[in-house]
Amino acid sequence: MPETVDEKLLRKLAEISEKRDALETQMADPEVASDHNRAITLAKELGRLRYLADPYRALRKTMTSLEEARALIHEANGDPDLRELAQAELPELQERYHEQLEALKERVVTADDAAISSLILEVRAGTGGDEAGLFARDLYEMYLRFCQRKGYKVEVLDQSGSDLGGLKEIILNIHGEGAWRNLGYEGGGHRVQRVPETEAQGRIHTSAATVAVYAEPEELSIAINWDKDVEEHVARASGPGGQKVNKTSSAIKLVHLETGLTVSIQDEKSQHKNRAKARRILTSRVFDHFQRQQTEAVDSARKTMIGSGDRSQRIRTYNFPQNRCTDHRIGVTLYSLDKIMMGEMDELIDALQTHDKEQRLRAL
Repeated sequence: MPETVDEKLLRKLAEISEKRDALETQMADPEVASDHNRAITLAKELGRLRYLADPYRALRKTMTSLEEARALIHEANGDPDLRELAQAELPELQERYHEQLEALKERVVTADDAAISSLILEVRAGTGGDEAGLFARDLYEMYLRFCQRKGYKVEVLDQSGSDLGGLKEIILNIHGEGAWRNLGYEGGGHRVQRVPETEAQGRIHTSAATVAVYAEPEELSIAINWDKDVEEHVARASGPGGQKVNKTSSAIKLVHLETGLTVSIQDEKSQHKNRAKARRILTSRVFDHFQRQQTEAVDSARKTMIGSGDRSQRIRTYNFPQNRCTDHRIGVTLYSLDKIMMGEMDELIDALQTHDKEQRLRAL
């Protein structure tokens, strides 16, 4: 008989607990303790293992107590008083076990995401002309309001305006606990159905915008040699219609030679600041590129779930006349689009997280 999801989970946690013991033994070695850099690396790894191993050990204690209580209840010649006490404790132990197990499931599937508190989020206008630019602006404002509600820090790395006050594109750095956990699902094509501000006949139009999301871990497991791996181009920044916004050559374009990934930044008047921003964005994009290659086989469910920011992948439709928001990946429709656009995205995000949790547990 194949293993159940719970059996797979407990087996994996047992392995993690054993790794924790082995690492603690290793760190007790005087030779390791004398190597400062190695000790720091191992301490960080131990912290990650403890995040799962400690609650697993608490669960094991509850499982042992449950087994002992059931044994007392079914013991033919046992003490009646002990049997009665065990029967009284059994419901509480069962409830504790299920609560601890569910909490552990949550930790297992979100451990990597929880460690990422910074991300790059890019919104770009797609098909639909001026209306697409206005929709891109609306998506940016939706994310901004959501971040304000969560207390996240938002930094605009680059932006390009369009006619009628819309946005051709905007690139944000979002930082805060749970940022990736909440916003990592937003990558893909977003479609809007509404009557544009420019529509005199009151007809509903469809236009689109795309969103790409890249994790910005504190320690990127990738090194970029900015002199050898990247080609840099410097030019004067341009405003709307090609108008020069300053007289110095401050606009920066970076090309990662191996992957062909490019970043262009002209938001700041300072060449130094634009270069720093461009490097942050390029580093995250390169990291994301190689991470997807490494995890594609083992993490295909998550990759499909989140989406890759591909313009062809429509993940969500915003229908304003019906006040409807539909996420096509999970088949969830909410008739509260007005609240969602004001940043109240929690119900939508909760549904995505629940679905993602189920997918990941099946893939253990």
